[in-house]
Amino acid sequence: MKYVIHGSGGGPECMSLTNGPIPSPGPGQILIEVASAGINRPDVLQRSGKYPPPADASPVLGLEVAGTVAALGEGVTEWKVGAGVTALVPGGGYAEYCVAPAGHALPIPAGMDFTMAAALPENWYTVWANLMLHGRLAAGERLLIHGGSSGIGLTAIQLAKYIGAESIVTVGNAEKAAFCREFGAAHAINYREADFAEEVKRITNGAGVDVVLDMVGAPYLQRNLAVLKRDGRLVFVAFLEGAKGEFDLSPVMMKRLTITGSTMRPRTLEEKTAIRDALLARIWPEMAKGTIRPHVFARFPLAEVTEAHRLMESSRHIGKIMLEVKP
Repeated sequence: MKYVIHGSGGGPECMSLTNGPIPSPGPGQILIEVASAGINRPDVLQRSGKYPPPADASPVLGLEVAGTVAALGEGVTEWKVGAGVTALVPGGGYAEYCVAPAGHALPIPAGMDFTMAAALPENWYTVWANLMLHGRLAAGERLLIHGGSSGIGLTAIQLAKYIGAESIVTVGNAEKAAFCREFGAAHAINYREADFAEEVKRITNGAGVDVVLDMVGAPYLQRNLAVLKRDGRLVFVAFLEGAKGEFDLSPVMMKRLTITGSTMRPRTLEEKTAIRDALLARIWPEMAKGTIRPHVFARFPLAEVTEAHRLMESSRHIGKIMLEVKP
């Protein structure tokens, strides 16, 4: 099979295609003939040497795929060869074949092609875990989403709308602000033109928000704490602009705040399967109705993975950037 290698790491140009053996599914796993794979920020970090894969994961980039089940590992009964699936994988997605835990795969939602379906797992697993399990977002609450036009951001907007919460997003330009509002955000703040904390205060008449979903990190920490209501929750999904910094802890005590967050890769197989089951029960029916959909900004053939990563790093995109592995 063809797959992407990135050598010892570096910029997008360090990636290239090579040939190697097709992996074999182990017990509880399925082999997927990959039609499409998603590109995510962790892929960029791993490529540049800042996010090594777990010891038992494929060193090949790629955390989500969609395609056709090509083979079953021992003990797998919930899938059949030939079934269309999309799956969260611990690595190996930038390839013509990829192994996935059977319990982390989902059926292709009605009306979606493989590329749209491959845009779902990483964002939906991450957002569901962090907003529903850690952030405890509830109907009637307000949610502030940083990076509202990203794949994570657009997913969070849709999840908030689905459960009856109101979302406020931060974005970097007017086009992204308009898109997020059309996608379901109640308010969009251009952080290049205004202080988001002051804008949240204005929008909420000083009340603040119940939950903040943040991927920026340390530079936003103090202002995130400032915009939270009493018993508010600050949830981190990334630290794109740094993980270390000093801040005043007093708002945490005075307002009984919770600071939490998580990444998906270290979770156990069982934890990820439980998230899969929740998505299958609650979100997949909405996708079949067309009320929840991903937004695919750009599609690249596997051979143009370098250009796909350059687009990701430019932050010019809205939503997902995808690799189409099988034409």
